[in-house]
Amino acid sequence: MFKRYPVLLLVLLLTLAACEEQVEKDIDSQKSVDSLTSYVDPFIGTGGHGHTYPGVSRPFGMVQVSPDNGTSGWDWCSGYHYSDSLVAGFSHLHLSGTGIGDLADILFMPVNKKIDLKKKVEARKDIPYLSKYSHIDESASPGYYQLYLEDFNINVELTSTNRTAYHKYTFGKGEEKSVVVDLGFAINWDEPTETSIKIQDENTITGYRHSTGWANNQKVFFVAKFSKPIIKSELFSDGEAVSKSQVSNKKTSAQLYFDKESKQLQVAVALSSVSLKNAKENLEGDANFDFDEIKKESNQTWEKALSDIVVETSTDSLKTIFYSALYHTKLAPVTFSDKNGEFRLQNDSIAKTDGIAYSTLSLWDTFRAQNPLLTITNPGITSDIVNSMLAYYDESGSLPVWTLYGNETNTMTGYHSVPVIVEAYFKGIEGFDVEKAYEALKTTMMQDQRSLKELKDYGYIPYNLGNESVTKTLEYAYNDWCVAQMAKALGKEKDYDYFSERAKAYKELFDPETGFMRGKSSEGEWNTPFDPKHSQHRVNTDYTEGNAWQHSWFVLHEPQGLIELHGGAEPFTKKLEQLFNESSEITGDHTSADISGLIGQYAHGNEPSHHIAYLFNKAGKPWRTQYWVREILKTQYSTKPDGLSGNEDAGQMSAWYVFSSMGLYPFNPASAEYEIGSPIFETSTINLENGKSFKIVAKNVSEENIYIQSATLNGENFNKTSISHKELLAGGELVFEMGSAPNKNWGVTTNKN
Repeated sequence: MFKRYPVLLLVLLLTLAACEEQVEKDIDSQKSVDSLTSYVDPFIGTGGHGHTYPGVSRPFGMVQVSPDNGTSGWDWCSGYHYSDSLVAGFSHLHLSGTGIGDLADILFMPVNKKIDLKKKVEARKDIPYLSKYSHIDESASPGYYQLYLEDFNINVELTSTNRTAYHKYTFGKGEEKSVVVDLGFAINWDEPTETSIKIQDENTITGYRHSTGWANNQKVFFVAKFSKPIIKSELFSDGEAVSKSQVSNKKTSAQLYFDKESKQLQVAVALSSVSLKNAKENLEGDANFDFDEIKKESNQTWEKALSDIVVETSTDSLKTIFYSALYHTKLAPVTFSDKNGEFRLQNDSIAKTDGIAYSTLSLWDTFRAQNPLLTITNPGITSDIVNSMLAYYDESGSLPVWTLYGNETNTMTGYHSVPVIVEAYFKGIEGFDVEKAYEALKTTMMQDQRSLKELKDYGYIPYNLGNESVTKTLEYAYNDWCVAQMAKALGKEKDYDYFSERAKAYKELFDPETGFMRGKSSEGEWNTPFDPKHSQHRVNTDYTEGNAWQHSWFVLHEPQGLIELHGGAEPFTKKLEQLFNESSEITGDHTSADISGLIGQYAHGNEPSHHIAYLFNKAGKPWRTQYWVREILKTQYSTKPDGLSGNEDAGQMSAWYVFSSMGLYPFNPASAEYEIGSPIFETSTINLENGKSFKIVAKNVSEENIYIQSATLNGENFNKTSISHKELLAGGELVFEMGSAPNKNWGVTTNKN
C-alpha cells in the first residue's frame, strides 16, 4: 500500500514524529513545572535598587562569576544593572544586593579580534573590548548564565562548582579565537595595588590581584586552565607591551590567542585568598571541561537547596517570587576558606578551619531574617558562620561588624554578630565553643570604640558626641540584651544584671511629647529643631539611613516597654497606624537613597523597618499585623527586574519575603521565637535537617482572605501570635483557617515580649 502512496507514507511518518516530539516537549514542560529551579528568575533584583547580579554561584559558593557593565554608579554595586546594554567582561567575585560596591576581580572577556590594550581608559567608553548586548540574547537560571556579545559574535555561557568558575565561549566559524584578561579593571570603588599574570604552560595562566576599596586589603590569587592550547600571548604592564611570559605591576592585562579550527573554547578559573598553590588545589579535580555536566550538577545542587521549603499555590507568579527570594537567601555569606581550610585575615595572617570559613557577613542587614532563616534551613552553616566570626575576633579583638573578603569594613551601626551568636546558642546549634563565644560577646560590648564609651558614660549616646546617636543607642540596647540573656543561661549573674540595665538605654531617648526617639545631648537637652521626616545620610544625623518615623520602633527585646512609653496599647497602635498612613515625603538636603519602598513613612526598602508590622501582635491587635504584612507582600515584591523595593542586602530583603509569605517572622531573633503574620500559600512545608518536616496550612487563603480566623498546632487549639523554634523543630502541622474579615478574638490573650 505504502509503495503506491509514498507521499502519504511521508506525511504519516512526519505526523508521528511531530506527535512524538510534542509528547517529549510536554514531558519536558511538566519536568520544568515540577522543578523548583524553574521558578527562579535571577534577574529579579537586577533592576531598580535591588543591586543583585544575574550570574552564577553555587549555594554560598566561593566564586560568583557574572557580567560586568563596566560602570560604577550606585545601582551597579553588583557590577550589573538591568537597564544597561554594554558589557565589559565577566569577573569572578560579586556582591549580592549591597549598597556599596567592590570586588569584580579577575576579569575575562572573549573577543574575535586584536584589542588595543595600550589604550588609556578614563571612562567606560574607552574600554577597548566593550560589547553591546540585548536581553533577548541573555538568559539565567540557578547555576547557569548565557549572554551573546553582539560586537564580537560570541556566545558566552557560565556555570560553576563551589570554588571554580567555568566559561564556555562559542565563536563564529573561522573567526579569531581570543580572550582578554584584565587585572587592572577597576570599578565599584575598588582599585588595584599590585597585579600579576604568568603564562604557566600552554593551557594555563596564573596570577594575582591585590586591591584596596571597601575591603582595604584584598588579595585574590587565581589559576585559569583552557581547554585549548594558547598559541600566542601578549602581555601588558600599565598599558605597555612586554615581551615576557610573566608581568607584574599595578595594572596588568593580557590577550591570549587560540587556534581557529573549532568554534568552542572553555576555561576553568579557581580562586584563593591565600596563594597560587591553594588556587591550584581548589582547581584540581574540578578542571574538567564537561560544561553541560557541570551545569546539570549545579542545577541539581540548587534544586536540593531550594527543596528546604516547598510551597503550594495555584499562582505561579507567587512561586516565582518565593523561589527567587529563597535563591537569593543562599548566595551569601560566601565560602572563603580553601579546600585545605586556609583563609587570609586582614592582617595577612593565614587562619585554618576544620569546617568552612565564611565572608560577606552583612550583619546589620542579615541578623534580622536571613541569619534566622539559615538556622532553620542550614544550621551547619550557622555553626561555621559563628566560628568564622570567632576567627575574625581572634585577629582583631572584637566581633565583626561587616566582613568583606576577610576585611572588617566597620560599615553600619551596632554589633549584630552578637544576636547571631546568641540566637545560635538558644536554638541549640552546636559546633562552636560556647564559653569562647560568650567571651567574645562581652569583650566586644565592653570596648570603648564605635561610641561604646559614650554609652557607658551617659547611659545613651549623646548626639553632640557622635553621628547616628539614636540608632546606635537603640541597637546597642538590643545587643546588650542579647549578651544578658546568654550570661543568665551560663550562670553569669553579675554580667546579666549589668547588661540588662544597659539594655534599657532606649528609654533615655524617648520623647513623650512627640512620641519619637530623639537625639539628646550630653547635657540632657533634645536636639532641635526636630522634624520626624527629616533624613540626612550618615553625617550630622541622629538616624542611620532613615528618620525618626522609621527608627523609633527598634526595641526588639522589650516591645511591652516601648508600648508603655507610648501610654499603652491604644495610643501605641494609633501611632503605628499613623506611620503607615503618613505622607511619604522625606525632608532634608541630603537624604539617603536607601529610604525606598515607602508605605506612608514605613520604608520596606531598608532594614530598620522590617520588624515594624509585627508590632501590632505585641499590642494585642494581630489582625493589623496580618493586614499590613499582606500589604507589604503585595506591593513591595514582584516578578520584574525591579521586583525588590530596595537593596537585597546579601539576602535580607528576600528572607523577609520567605518568612512572611509562610506566615512567620523572627521579630527578635535571639528569643528563638517567630511571630505569626498572614500566610499567602495554601501549604508551606519546611523540610528540616533533623529529618522532620513542619507544615503550615492556610485553608481558604486568597487575596481577600488574609485574616486568621482560628488555628491548630498538631490538632490542638493554637491561640497565640508566636511559635518557638523548638516547636518548629519538633515537626508537625500548623493549620490556619483564613477569612476576609478580622477575628479580633484570635491571638489576643497570650501576647508576650
